[in-house]
Amino acid sequence: MESKEGEMESRDTLESSFNSEIVAKPKKVNFLEDSLRSEDGERDTNMRVKRVRNPQTTFKGLLLDVSPAEELSFGSGENERKCLIILSNVTKNQVAFKVRTTAPEKYRVKPSSSSCEPGASVDIVVSLHGGSQASPQDRFLIMAAEMENAGSQELAQFWKEVPKNKVMEHRLHCHVQDSVKPAANSRRDSLLETSTSGQQELNTALMRVMVCNSRLEQKMNSCLWVQKVLTGLVLVLLVLNLQCLYLLGTAQRPC
Repeated sequence: MESKEGEMESRDTLESSFNSEIVAKPKKVNFLEDSLRSEDGERDTNMRVKRVRNPQTTFKGLLLDVSPAEELSFGSGENERKCLIILSNVTKNQVAFKVRTTAPEKYRVKPSSSSCEPGASVDIVVSLHGGSQASPQDRFLIMAAEMENAGSQELAQFWKEVPKNKVMEHRLHCHVQDSVKPAANSRRDSLLETSTSGQQELNTALMRVMVCNSRLEQKMNSCLWVQKVLTGLVLVLLVLNLQCLYLLGTAQRPC
């Protein structure tokens, strides 16, 4: 009974937050169900990530950087039925996150709830389930919160106890691409798919390089700040030494 009441309460809360943005018929909202376990382990997961279109924009949050920043784009093609969300932890603590949607019967998210280590990134694959079609009215909500005692807390219990004012929320809209394709032979389609796949892998690598550059820039700024502080302290010590030498010289002069 308690789990049913908690689920109904979470549905009502999320539905009220999305209704303020969507002018359409309200949809039934609940937590994303964990998608089916991978059959072949990490190899299948890596292959799925490679086939997913990478995000091009980034939202800078207090706890997580979210890529893409505003929307997930879906289409009718095989490579257009999946989208990639990259979450990057910008804090010094472990951050728990979970993903909700207004249409959980349409989408599968892997992983839908987990945690991210300090300075690390997590790839989340959002895919359309079965023959479902994306709608511009579909929404996704990313929630994140810092975990102070990461080793002793379970995620389910953590989300029940964490205060709402410590939870970061970021919403993503759904964009549906036009599925008009010119007539072409199978050889041309194969070449286009190969080129697109190579470009997607290159863009994914570029995105990861940009994230690493951002972290290095933050560390460099911290080092420069420490260097300035140390330089100031050295100057203060130098002035004090000069004053001491002057006072000693004055005291040793005969009256």
